[in-house]
Amino acid sequence: MNKKPIPSGIDRLLTAGEAAERLNTSQRFPRRLIGERRITFVRIGRNVRIPGSALEEFIQAGVVAPIASSS
Repeated sequence: MNKKPIPSGIDRLLTAGEAAERLNTSQRFPRRLIGERRITFVRIGRNVRIPGSALEEFIQAGVVAPIASSS
């Protein structure tokens, strides 16, 4: 089984609500990302948390650079 590395102890684990606040979205959006396995998450018993670094990676992956204008 190919396991991903566990986030380090200094990486803050965020609730869906905290992640939603950081993304300026509803709580449903990070929960959907988790459900669709589009973001790394950690399961702690019944609780699910998103590592802060995984949220930053998700944001960086969505960054689109502007098109340079040809003047």
